This record gives sequence, C-alpha cells and structure tokens, in this order.
Amino acid sequence: MDNIYKPELVEIKEIIDETPDIKTFRLQFKNPELQNSFKFKAGQFAEYSVFGEGECTFCIASSPTRPEYLECSFKLAGKTTSAMTKLNVGDTMGLRGPYGNSFPLEQMKGKNIVFIAGGIGLAPVRCIIWNVLDLRDQFKDITIICGARTVADLVYKNEIEDWKSMSGIKTVVSVDPGGETTDWKGEIGFVPTIVEKVSPSANNTIAILCGPPLMIRYTFPILEKFGFKEENIITTLENRMKCGLGKCGRCNIGSVYVCKDGPIFSYKELKTLPQEY
Repeated sequence: MDNIYKPELVEIKEIIDETPDIKTFRLQFKNPELQNSFKFKAGQFAEYSVFGEGECTFCIASSPTRPEYLECSFKLAGKTTSAMTKLNVGDTMGLRGPYGNSFPLEQMKGKNIVFIAGGIGLAPVRCIIWNVLDLRDQFKDITIICGARTVADLVYKNEIEDWKSMSGIKTVVSVDPGGETTDWKGEIGFVPTIVEKVSPSANNTIAILCGPPLMIRYTFPILEKFGFKEENIITTLENRMKCGLGKCGRCNIGSVYVCKDGPIFSYKELKTLPQEY
C-alpha cells in the first residue's frame, strides 16, 4: 500500500519576490511522467514540504489551464515558511496533493464573475481568474477587485497590470488608508468599502472572494445588499488545515472538515456551520 503522506519531489524553477514577506515558487515535478499526468482543479490545495523542517498547506496558485508548471505563493509566518525563504532555484521540495474541492467552474460558465481578494488571499483567486481568462469566451463580464494594506504589500503586481490592460475586464485595485504612496493612482480604502463603491450587479453574477477573515465577514452583507444570492457567493477557507486528509482533525468546523469538504464553500453552506470561520 502506498504511503499517503509520502510527497513527490518537485524542483524550484523560479522564485518571484512578490512583497518583502511573500514569495511565489514556480515548480516542476522531477519525474517528467508525473509532470505530464498531474491534474488539479482551480481552488484545490497541496502540501509543500522542506525536508528536515516541516510541511505547509497552500493553495495551488497557478491555473490548471497552464499545466507546464505549478505555483505556490506563501507568506513568511513560521518555521517551515522561514525555511522556504532560504531555498534557491534548483532546490528540491516535496509536494503531495491535490486535495479538497474546487471552484464551481461549470456553474460559473455563461455568467458574470466578480473576483474579490485581499492580501495573500489573491493567490487562490488568481488561480480561478487565469482559469476563467484562459477560457474567456465561456464567461460574460468580469470584474476584479483586489487590495492590500500598502502598495508594497500588493501581490502579482505585473499580472494586475495585465488584467487592467485587457478589454472587457474591469480591474479595481486598492490599498488601506495610509498605505498609499505619493504616486498611487488606485483606490484608497478597505476592500469591503471598495466593493460597496464599485456596486457590482448581482444579475446573473457569481462572486468569488478570499482574504483575511474580517474582510470576508464584512463583504458578505454588502454583496447580500446588492442582491447576490447566498449560493452565488463563493469563498475559500484555508486556515488551520494541516494534514490535508481529514486525519489530524485541526480543520474541522462542527462535522465539516475544511480539507475534505472544502476548502471552497458557498455563503449558504457557511451559514449552516458553527460560527468559527
């Protein structure tokens, strides 16, 4: 029987410094056959390990429409992420997955999509953004609203500029009050406030959001006010996941395991869970 905890080997092909404390690793499997056969869906996550140091849970930040590589973005937060910051291009890591459910791509087709993200929460949203953009003719109007504490804390800056330049896509970028620079030309305000200012239409629209828990909590009622149905507000919960297999019990909320039953949930589903999220 195969060891369910045994990771596959991946090589770091590129390291992108997103912010002073957030990096993106571009990875490829060392086994070429696995690189060609590995399949995942937008919203799923993986376990990334630094041998001798530990293992961390992050979403797969790249799109399944771009199978030539996998990407993960992580924020310096503890022992394992500290060890990851010391790795270099050419180093080997471990990866196991994919785990969890995914964004409802089929349900989203033929609809307007509003993407809302704060801080490192743009990583899982970025995955589904590129998935949708690579299948652009299957979706209607697209709005991207993203923010960070400061200009320096914005992730995927080059890609945000790409989204701004694309026709038929409305991209709004904000920083928290006090986080702007003298040359900042974007919005200033917390993400929920910017969502209210943009006032996205709920007509034939699905909202996808991820960010700090407070951002998510305060964005839900704004979307409800605009007429979004609970089942058309989709978020992802990644906090507290550890093993990815429902074995350690760290991520359960009532009878639900975020790693097995999620990490993607609709607002309607979240309303049935204990108030722990």
